[in-house]
Amino acid sequence: MKHSMLSIKNISPKKVSALSALLIAIPLGITLFFLNTVWWVALLISTVFGLGSFGIIYFFFQHFIYRQIKLIFKLISQTKATKREEFYYQELLPKKSIEDVQAEVEQWAIQKREEIEILKQNEHFRKEFLQNLSHELKTPIFAIQGYTETLLNGAVNNPDVNLRFLQNSSRNIDRLVNLLNDLDEISKLESGSITLSLSSFQMQELVRDVFESLEIKIRKKNIHAFIKKGCEIPKSVVADKEKIRQVLINIIDNAIKYGRENGIIEAGLYTVDDKLVLIEITDDGYGISPDYISRIFERFFRADQTRSRGVGGSGLGLSICKHIIEAHGQSIQVRSKPDIGTTIGFSLPLK
Repeated sequence: MKHSMLSIKNISPKKVSALSALLIAIPLGITLFFLNTVWWVALLISTVFGLGSFGIIYFFFQHFIYRQIKLIFKLISQTKATKREEFYYQELLPKKSIEDVQAEVEQWAIQKREEIEILKQNEHFRKEFLQNLSHELKTPIFAIQGYTETLLNGAVNNPDVNLRFLQNSSRNIDRLVNLLNDLDEISKLESGSITLSLSSFQMQELVRDVFESLEIKIRKKNIHAFIKKGCEIPKSVVADKEKIRQVLINIIDNAIKYGRENGIIEAGLYTVDDKLVLIEITDDGYGISPDYISRIFERFFRADQTRSRGVGGSGLGLSICKHIIEAHGQSIQVRSKPDIGTTIGFSLPLK
């Protein structure tokens, strides 16, 4: 019974045409027989009508319904079939029922809707990215322009302001250079054109080196930066040391910028399943709103636009971190709560 239902569901246009012709010919033959027509005449007439009906119905299927179904599949697949493929489709497509075609078309429609949603999101991010990039470029450029025009209008001869204006211009030029370098770094990471120089090194030593390199900034806010108690046992990883140094610098620099005066920055290092080392940098700063946590690794995204502009930076640091860690085949995560602090963690292969 199950097989019979399955065969009826997937019946071909030729079988449908034959069945329809039989449903026309048999009642006609029976009618003619009961009208006292000679039996062989009734049989001949019903056979002729049956064959004619079969030809007409099959022609209708082939040239109207079947061709429309083929057109639908061509539109869905968006491909140009070869002669061999065309023959293959002609043999297979008639076996598909209307229900099968409907299901595939609905699936195609769902897929297209999802693609459209993704394109809309990408367009939104693109516009936001261009706006942010424009802002990041305009701020130092307009500052340099203002200082230069002031100097050209006579301030260059004023010893009270000329050196200060030149120093300010130099700082804004450095900001532009850093921004362009960061953009170039992200482009190379995204394109996969940067080759990782893998080596074995101790993470605790690298963390201490980064703390020392940022010591002036740390002291300026009187922050206590240290490796968490119980995490001092040396753990060696296999990674690109200089790239991981860059990751730690970006994360710890952010912790300093958005941390509290007299606060803490704590580094925790944990072994996971004897395969990975989890490195976590925790601060007790202002934290991040739950609405923004999923977006902090986007280029130029700033959770607090007002405060972020004041602390400087290109807004690309965490995005670069994400690309570097993913280039190592690992992931980077963030946990944060407003007024409590933020923890950013990433994993690396254990030696």
